[in-house]
Amino acid sequence: MTASSLLPNFIAGRWQTGTGAGTPMFDPVLGTELARASSAGIDLAEGFAFAREQGGAALRALSYGQRAALLTQITEVLQANRDAYYEIATANSGTVAKDSGVDIDGAIFTLGYYAKQGAALGDAKLLLDGQRIRMAKDPAFQTQHIQVPTRGVALFINAFNFPSWGLWEKAAPALLSGVPVIIKPATATAWLTQRMVKDVVDAGILPVGALSVICGSSAGLMDQLQAFDVVSFTGSAETGKIIRSHRAVTELSVRCNIEADSLNSALLSPAATADSEAFKLLVAEVAREMTVKSGQKCTAIRRVFVPRALYKAAAEAIGARLAKTTVGNPRNETVRMGALVSQEQKTSVLAGLAQLKTEATVLFDGSAAGLVDADASSACVAPVLLGTESPMSAKVLHAVEVFGPVSTLMPYDSIDEAYAMIRRGEGSLVCSVYSEDPAFTAQASVELASSHGRVHAISPDVAALHSGHGNVMPMSLHGGPGRAGGGEELGGLRALNFYHRRTAVQGSSLALDVLAAQGSQLAL
Repeated sequence: MTASSLLPNFIAGRWQTGTGAGTPMFDPVLGTELARASSAGIDLAEGFAFAREQGGAALRALSYGQRAALLTQITEVLQANRDAYYEIATANSGTVAKDSGVDIDGAIFTLGYYAKQGAALGDAKLLLDGQRIRMAKDPAFQTQHIQVPTRGVALFINAFNFPSWGLWEKAAPALLSGVPVIIKPATATAWLTQRMVKDVVDAGILPVGALSVICGSSAGLMDQLQAFDVVSFTGSAETGKIIRSHRAVTELSVRCNIEADSLNSALLSPAATADSEAFKLLVAEVAREMTVKSGQKCTAIRRVFVPRALYKAAAEAIGARLAKTTVGNPRNETVRMGALVSQEQKTSVLAGLAQLKTEATVLFDGSAAGLVDADASSACVAPVLLGTESPMSAKVLHAVEVFGPVSTLMPYDSIDEAYAMIRRGEGSLVCSVYSEDPAFTAQASVELASSHGRVHAISPDVAALHSGHGNVMPMSLHGGPGRAGGGEELGGLRALNFYHRRTAVQGSSLALDVLAAQGSQLAL
């Protein structure tokens, strides 16, 4: 692809190139232009109508099992093109191979998971939601709740950090449900999303109109939504507010799922010591979460809470781990952490870091080591561990998320104080708990559940088994209350709820028998 190339959009069943110069995408390490994105001049109304009427009808004509088989075929196509995706990720996202895998292989795994889940639903074309309930003394009249695919389109407006996984973790349950997808990737890293869609379209797997991609501006997309459409957004709380206030949501009641900012936490048990396994597990996970994808994960650990007696020991141990992380050009095999995705993101991270420093001191600064095969003009930012010994009086530290390799260490004097500070994040995607006491882990999970979408509880017996604080697995819920957006994604077959409409059918048991023969029991 040449620097002047405009990424074609696939919409209304055909490839269409936008007009104008387009918005450029850059290599965040080398600074070279890679491609451009433009959606100008595209007839969005035509594209949405085509997806609803052509793609939606074709998908709904298939059973869950047949749609699951399509997901399997998509998985095979993506697997066959992995090398190309890794090259694009290196160039456009600035990630080392291991971090690219989190995005690319994570997407393939999620697709495969939903393919298997869907296959188990077999020939059904609707879902039975719960058991029948008698509505009269005579059992001839009963009610059965069912779920059927919504007769609309799913619009995905995605973030820059996961151009692969962000697409497929949403598209897999949508397509399995029988709902066509229109994806709008973040422009900065749109190349990988567009290339994956192109490979799937070229393979002829899905009905035409079932999968579309629009690169460039999101202007006008929300205006196309109708009552039975759904929209899913991942990104900033500010943009999420704009989406929620759009007339499609406020007047047409378009179903809306938002994943936004999140000040995720890690909590060390009050019974831990500097020699305990729980302490060592927390140290390792905090350092890992700060550096994977250069800290550009919505689930990354932003605040670390330890007993006051372990504050200095934790700072030294985490700093020692971070000191082993080489930062720079991901093409160099000695580099363990690549760049932020863009110069804009670098500016944002440095500005946020300056805000945090008004209430915290620097405990470790990786920039002292210098960059490998990169210079200060790149979008590379070394990991920084901050700390404060007065976290209860802090305000900025519990309010500002820096979306990069930055985390803040905070001591607590009582477990209730720790819970209170964690809740000051006003709703997060995940909190991890490190303890060797199952009773404490259970107690902490209950205390933290109401303010988190997920509690990641780590103890020595699962040290070699756990999936990681920041890794989003398809069988577990992804989302969080309050500040985190209030949304829910994944969670196994729970993800299908967003793309279905629940209806109560009240009628003769004989009619309900016929209905049951067409459906599959939704077992969560």
